[in-house]
Amino acid sequence: MPRRKRTAGSSSDATGDSDDSVEQEKTDSSHSDGNSRANTRLTRASSLRLSQSSHGDQSSTAVVTGTVPLERVKCLPQAHDGSKSGRLYPLIEPPADVKHVVDRDESPPRTPTGNAASSESDIDVSSPNASHDESHARDPSQKDSASDPSHRPKRRRFHESYNFNMKCPTPGCNSLGHLTGKHERHFSISGCPLYHNLSADECKVSFESSVKAVDRDKQEEERSQGQTEDHRHATRHQAPTPRQVRYKEKVVEMRKRRNSPLPREQKDKSMEHRQSHGTSREPLLDNVTSEYDLELFRKAQARASEDLEKLRLQGQITEGSNMIKTILFGRYELDTWYHSPYPEEYARLGRLYVCEFCLKYMKSQTILRRHMAKCVWKHPPGDEVYRKGAISVFEVDGKKNKIYCQNLCLLAKLFLDHKTLYYDVEPFLFYVMTEADNTGCHLVGYFSKEKNSFLNYNVSCILTMPQYMRQGYGKMLIDFSYLLSKVEEKVGSPERPLSDLGLISYRSYWKEVLLRYMYNFQGKEISIKEISQETAVNPVDIVSTLQSLQMLKYWKGKHLVLKRQDLIEEWKAKETKRGTSNKTIDPHSLKWTPPKGT
Repeated sequence: MPRRKRTAGSSSDATGDSDDSVEQEKTDSSHSDGNSRANTRLTRASSLRLSQSSHGDQSSTAVVTGTVPLERVKCLPQAHDGSKSGRLYPLIEPPADVKHVVDRDESPPRTPTGNAASSESDIDVSSPNASHDESHARDPSQKDSASDPSHRPKRRRFHESYNFNMKCPTPGCNSLGHLTGKHERHFSISGCPLYHNLSADECKVSFESSVKAVDRDKQEEERSQGQTEDHRHATRHQAPTPRQVRYKEKVVEMRKRRNSPLPREQKDKSMEHRQSHGTSREPLLDNVTSEYDLELFRKAQARASEDLEKLRLQGQITEGSNMIKTILFGRYELDTWYHSPYPEEYARLGRLYVCEFCLKYMKSQTILRRHMAKCVWKHPPGDEVYRKGAISVFEVDGKKNKIYCQNLCLLAKLFLDHKTLYYDVEPFLFYVMTEADNTGCHLVGYFSKEKNSFLNYNVSCILTMPQYMRQGYGKMLIDFSYLLSKVEEKVGSPERPLSDLGLISYRSYWKEVLLRYMYNFQGKEISIKEISQETAVNPVDIVSTLQSLQMLKYWKGKHLVLKRQDLIEEWKAKETKRGTSNKTIDPHSLKWTPPKGT
């Protein structure tokens, strides 16, 4: 078949490709029946380029390329006259007001189009297989929606992984905003701005200001590093940098300016807020502490809320299932912190009722009331090894009182993150501290220790009940554990890892022990081994505490212990201000001998 003549003024490359494609279509159509229109080479990925002649009155020639998408494909019926000659498809130029959208994600055309005209046109194609072709066609309304940015698919944001049927449990909250200021929605109390007495806009402003502050600090750090010539890190000189010193002085000054006594108006406002909202809102924290500490607390809340959101997205925390929210323990209703592996029929209740003497757990308050009428326990089982005033300590053997110790471990797991011991309690001894009144001995806290510890751990797990925290009982438990180590003539240390609150308590105790020893020490040379033998504290813990207090230095090949008089005087002033307190352990009140075997 002779090749068609090229139209004057058109590109040679583009027209050649067009002629080849048209000739190929004619050859294919001559060997197909009337219903073979599905084999056409005009697909959704095809496009037309118009090659106009130099004289605007000449006809245009179709140029088919394989990459630029079509805007609209229409189908016309094919004549079933049995003719074997291929049919040419007319080109219809689009009206001037039609907008053409080119998909930028498509690959560039394989044929050269450098000399082709830049205008694109719609193609009008006939095909009886309309359903197949229309599935690849774009409706004009769809084309308009594609050009509209609001109809484009959006990237899923952090909060969109939740089910939007969920709502924030805070009364009166519409689930908008987030405590961190990063997200547009929240579904938990930890991320609710309304619960924290804030608005969504205030959270956003706080987040933006914190980002700016971080960028500013980073720029200052880079600028200071650029001015420093020596970038070597010195391990011997651990003195704080001038910036850290200025920051500490600023914090001390801000804490001095805080209003220690709350004004009458603030107390009335806080009381009114508590009466109107109850536990559905956070208490008012203004003027309770310094502005620095309050801001630091807000940042910690936002950070914890962010971590909880990530845990929920990862499926490690399930909302509403297998999570006991509160427990009724004696005259207290305690909010739980972590998951505890109670039996499933109890874990899904949301609220658990626990006897404060035998630690048996129940499903309802009616069952608890009936149990309390029959329960004969008024103190923990085991031997009372310490008593001074209302404070008593009972030694409970996990082998002899297995059920009680298992219930104690399940209760403790509600407030401890790293606890892994629940049911295997036989190799442990439990030392339970109680406070007595006319109704019985109420659980204050406890610690457990192995009967035979090869690493000389004097504490395996330690807990102070939330209603007795920040009252000195935690330090009493730690002091009692070291008192037992002294009686055993051993050096002890707590088992790792410690919880966050446990680590804070132990560091405070070690600091107090070392400063008291330094205050009473009158010699010229000091030995860490002697400190360890007198206090029963492990030498590793002593060294780490001295380093944190900046009292251990390396000078001329020797380690020196600096007797910092400022820290000792500060500790002594606190001791004098505290006065005589009953929150101390008296070694003479201990009636205990080390167990000889299991």
